[in-house]
Amino acid sequence: MQTIRVWDLPTRLFHWLLATAVVGLVLTANIGGNWMNWHLRLGYAVLALLLFRVVWGFVGGHWSRFGNFLYPPSALVAYVRGTAKPEHRVGHTPLGALSVFALLLVLMAQVGTGLISDDEIAFFGPLVRFVSADTVSAATSYHKNIGKFIVIALVVLHVAAILFYKWFKKEGLVRPMVLGDKQVDAGVVVPRARDSSASRWLALALLAVCGGAVAWLVRLGHAF
Repeated sequence: MQTIRVWDLPTRLFHWLLATAVVGLVLTANIGGNWMNWHLRLGYAVLALLLFRVVWGFVGGHWSRFGNFLYPPSALVAYVRGTAKPEHRVGHTPLGALSVFALLLVLMAQVGTGLISDDEIAFFGPLVRFVSADTVSAATSYHKNIGKFIVIALVVLHVAAILFYKWFKKEGLVRPMVLGDKQVDAGVVVPRARDSSASRWLALALLAVCGGAVAWLVRLGHAF
């Protein structure tokens, strides 16, 4: 066996910060009341994280780049049959990649509709004034009902997959996402993720830009 760096620090921090924020979003939405102020803040944080992940998917470490886990259907079929290439088992597997893309798209839709939602009581998204009343109504309905349950379902499925791999396939997925390193067969030749000080500073700068973009978007909604 050989130990290689699979997940760079920015990717790992993104993963755990996003997981914490999503749990917080679900809890604050169900509690309601003044906790909705935190729901809004967490929503802005998730948007900044998602924007960062999109950019990092093109400039991040090898295994974090979208192009390196955007598999053709044949690779997915091979993985399900147990005949996948060894390198397809190192980072996001073909099946895991579907989960990643699904979560990113669903969370983008959830945050996007949240920006133009209005509970008609005390809380509303910062961009409701830029869309029609019908659009606000449709976005609110999706955000509070369909979207919320899809997010919860995907999170539960994600956790179930982790437990399945741990109990039945004897493969831990949590430890590599915490420490960054993974044990792979010695005969498998795969690249190591770039995780240098320079790349970490780049990630921090990108996150700051994404956070600034979200702050600008929120201020834009309150400027009229």
